[in-house]
Amino acid sequence: MRHSSEPNSARWRRSSYSNANGGECVEIAENLPGVVPVRDSKAPHGPVIVVPASAWGAFVASLKACPPGAPPGAPQGAPQGAPQGAPQG
Repeated sequence: MRHSSEPNSARWRRSSYSNANGGECVEIAENLPGVVPVRDSKAPHGPVIVVPASAWGAFVASLKACPPGAPPGAPQGAPQGAPQGAPQG
């Protein structure tokens, strides 16, 4: 089956970090070749950001490599809550 690269044909899924109230959530679609559409789950008919799949993969990998509680892009072993580039004790 062939999929259009238009967000209208996207099969959306909510972030696994979404809370039960639907606040501060994003939805993504992974069924469109070469792109990952992203939208606000509270505004499903609002704007959609379409990101190249390679950029989305790099973004997700950087988040997974980041220590819990540290800002995205923080070096491995950075103290929780330490600003990016902050000296480590």
